[in-house]
Order: sequence, then C-alpha cells, then structure tokens
Amino acid sequence: MRKIALVNQKGGVGKTTTAVNLSAAIARLDRRVLLIDLDPQSNATVSLGIPPNQQVNTSYALLNGGPLDPLKLSDNLHLVPSNIELAGAEMELTSVIGRESVLRDAVANASGYDFMILDCSPSLGLLSVNALTTANEVMVPLQCEFLALHGISLLVKTIELVKKRLNPKLDITGVIPCMYDVRKGLARDVVVEIEKHFGSKVFKTKIRSNVRLAEAPSHGKSIFDYAPESNGAEDYLALAREVVGIEMIEKAHSPYVPASVYHKVAAPQPEPVLAAVAAPAPVLEPPPLVEPIVATPQNTADEVFGSVINEEPPVPMVEPETIVAPPATDEGIPLIDPPALDLPNEPAPAPKAVPVGQPPPDESLVEFIELIPIEIEELPDLPTSGA
Repeated sequence: MRKIALVNQKGGVGKTTTAVNLSAAIARLDRRVLLIDLDPQSNATVSLGIPPNQQVNTSYALLNGGPLDPLKLSDNLHLVPSNIELAGAEMELTSVIGRESVLRDAVANASGYDFMILDCSPSLGLLSVNALTTANEVMVPLQCEFLALHGISLLVKTIELVKKRLNPKLDITGVIPCMYDVRKGLARDVVVEIEKHFGSKVFKTKIRSNVRLAEAPSHGKSIFDYAPESNGAEDYLALAREVVGIEMIEKAHSPYVPASVYHKVAAPQPEPVLAAVAAPAPVLEPPPLVEPIVATPQNTADEVFGSVINEEPPVPMVEPETIVAPPATDEGIPLIDPPALDLPNEPAPAPKAVPVGQPPPDESLVEFIELIPIEIEELPDLPTSGA
C-alpha cells in the first residue's frame, strides 16, 4: 500500500482540494483509497459532505487509541473524518512517549487498500510530523506564485530532517503545480524554477485555475460528482493517472468506469461485402476516317470549311461568266453605258434632216435651245448715241 502525505507550509494553495479530488480520481480508476483528514479545520471532511461534529470515529479518536473505522463513501473511497477536537491533539501528544509515531502505530493494521492519502494541517506541527512518519511518499501541492516557491525550501528541510531521524523511507515523489494560469508569465516562470530543482518529480499535469473546484466543496461533492465535464475534473483525473502509473491520455471528460462493470458482449461483425464483378467495358470502334478535302482552284474556303463544320455536302460552284472591262477614256475612267430605262412604248421621233456637208447637231444642245422660247428679233431697240 502506498502511503502519500500531502503537505504544504502555506494554506490556501489547493492542498485539501488536491487531497479530496485526487482520492476520488484514484477511486474511479478502480483503486481502493483511504483518506485520513488530519486538519483541525476539517476541510476535507466538509468537502465530501460529512458533518464533522456528528462523527465519532475521527482522526482525533484514532490518535487517542480508538479503532480504525472509516466512513464508506463508495466502494473504493473510505474516509477518516476530522473535527475541531483535533486542534488540542498536539498539546495532548506532547507528553506521550514516541509522539511522532502515534499515527503510524494506529494505522499499522489497515489492509485492503491500495492508497492511503493523508491530508495534513497547514502548519508543520506535531500532526504533520506524524503524517510524515507514517507515509513513505510526500507530494507537495504548490501554488504557481513567488511566495509559495520561496516557502518550499523550508518544507524540504523539514522533510529531510524527518527522513533522517524518524522515517528513512520517506521521499518527495512529486510536486503538483496548482492554480496554474497559462496567461500569467509568473506561473510559467515558477514551473520552470521548480523543474530546475526537482526535475522529473514535477508532475506533467498542472491543475488549472477553475471556479468549479471552488464551488464543489460548498455542495459537499468532489469535482467528479459536481462538474464532471469541467477542466478541474479533467486535470485531477490526468493527475491520478500519473500517480497510479496509467498511461496518460490527452483528454478525459467522462468519469472512469471500472472494467469489471462492463459486460463482455461480442462486437457486432460487419456484414460481408461481396465485390461486384465488373462487366467488361464495351470496346468502342473508332469513328470512320473522313477523307481530307483538298482546296483546289475549283472550290473555295467556304466550300472546304463549311462542309466540314456543317457536315453537309459541298455545293458545286458555277464558273462565273467572263466579264470584259469597258473601254476607258484618256483619264482612265471607264465608259459605261447608262442602264436602259423601261419607258412606255411610244413611237420613236423621226430623225431630223441634216444638210449635206454639215456635221450632225448635238442633240443635247438642240434640246437646251429649244427650252428657251425667246426670239432675238423681239428685243427692244437700243438708243443710239446721237439721239
């Protein structure tokens, strides 16, 4: 059985929260856990919904020779509660011979547990020394702040002194970074500093700041019963896996269920899929080759390309008639007869008689003269200069 003492010199750093939720997480990993509350403030007892003033078999009674009769919170989680009477235990143990090992003798007959977790008081008094003498491992929840880092040196000296004089098997096996806020550079610096001193003893899991962890004790429940989907439940379950030695997982939202509660049911086998025999692809015959059309003087580009595009037979072309260019004048302008006009059928005018030896008159000029019906003989007489 592994006996783990959770100690810290300063209160309010998540020591009791870690003791309660780490115990609950280990119990969910199908391990039997005995949690002993050695804090006179009874924080672990209250966090699990147990009224401290109504209990008889407390840790105070255990230190005074009472029987070990823990409360069974679940099949795998048992609790030895605490009450205010434990505050006077240090004064009462002062006169007892071997006062540093009273708790070790009281739980010597405890059996049937895989883990014993001791939630120590915030002060390094006689109760904490009894817890260190009983345990064989020490885990230190450390707040990621400068003052918490400064006070851990005194805690290490006390542990080394107890190991030298009272418990040679005692050793620091882990430092748990608590209240870790990745947004703060100081939190990252504190983790770097404790890793330089403790090396691999610093747990990879960091307990992030989570309001659900602060709300769970007010409801008397662990984080797994109060908010199983929160970051706090995820972090403490990952921490429990490290403590137990189970392979880490990236994310674990749902609570762990022991393998014993599962029924062995054969997994449904998938129906066999018959591979369909593919029919052979039809062989496509190549299209018939089209004889190329060669352009000749007898066909034009429209005949060649138009027949190919429209897939129509070429239209035979008729050779055009030979056109004879009209005669041209001296200036190079061709003489073209005006088109014949369709006039009504009238008798052609009789040709005028032309005297012999005179050239034929210009028809156009004659017509122009005829359009002016003025006779020269009818003009008035002009006055003479001698009148």
